[in-house]
Amino acid sequence: LALNPWDVALCISGTIISCENAIVVVVIFYTPTFRAPMFLLIGSLATADLLAGLGLILHFAFIYFIPSEAVSLLTVGLLVTSFTASVSSLLTITIDRYLSLYNALTYYSERTVTRTYIMLILTWGASICYGLLPIMGWNCLKDHSACSVVKPLMKNHLIILSVSFFMVFAVMLQLYMQICKIVCRHAHQIAVQRHFLASSHYVTTRKGIATLAVILGTFASCWLPFAIYCLLGDYSYPALYTYMTLLPATYNSMINPVIYAFRNQEIRKVLWTVCCGCFSSTMPFRSRSPSDV
Repeated sequence: LALNPWDVALCISGTIISCENAIVVVVIFYTPTFRAPMFLLIGSLATADLLAGLGLILHFAFIYFIPSEAVSLLTVGLLVTSFTASVSSLLTITIDRYLSLYNALTYYSERTVTRTYIMLILTWGASICYGLLPIMGWNCLKDHSACSVVKPLMKNHLIILSVSFFMVFAVMLQLYMQICKIVCRHAHQIAVQRHFLASSHYVTTRKGIATLAVILGTFASCWLPFAIYCLLGDYSYPALYTYMTLLPATYNSMINPVIYAFRNQEIRKVLWTVCCGCFSSTMPFRSRSPSDV
């Protein structure tokens, strides 16, 4: 096959995604102090994005070096599983952030740990089920008229994935609006209790809202074009449109480590100590709320 520049771009994107998220997974896995629910959820997100990056690399390799329909189904299944788990992990992190603010007094309890494991099981269980559909026969290899804009996925399969994405996005939008209200209310209460100036309250509130806007805006700008195109397009549309919307969607997995992991003070401490050659897995950390991550 002639080398497609879009496939090369996806492979490069997958390589960067894999390297970034591999660092996060290794740091969380080898640091015993990172066993709190918020770090487990960040680890789930990083694992999903790592698999997505590896899936993009394998998809490129198998297309040009080992062309096979069976292998193509496996790589597409891996990509569906990993990207679904990535989006679902973002939802679980949002839920965890909301509950950490709404139930601040009871958040640090055994119930939170149990809830976290339940969310992880549901996230990965649903993602694996979605990814197994093409392998179990829900593909368009025998009926090309049933293909979607992402071959060999069927149009109905991609519609289900797109509708699921819009549901996740709607829930995240609602939760972040509630988080914004709670943050504004807390900032106002602190300002009143400590006799801060109104300008201080305004700065704190604006910073919190800006952070939430960046998180939700990044997610929407990366995934919405692809999700909308999956609903409107079909197999007869040029492949160029698929590449133009899919490539920005992969950038979300590239940006996630920066937003959810590298901004965290504890993870940065470990990274700095690793770079300095003085890593200690038992070094103490200050426990922080998920809303700070």
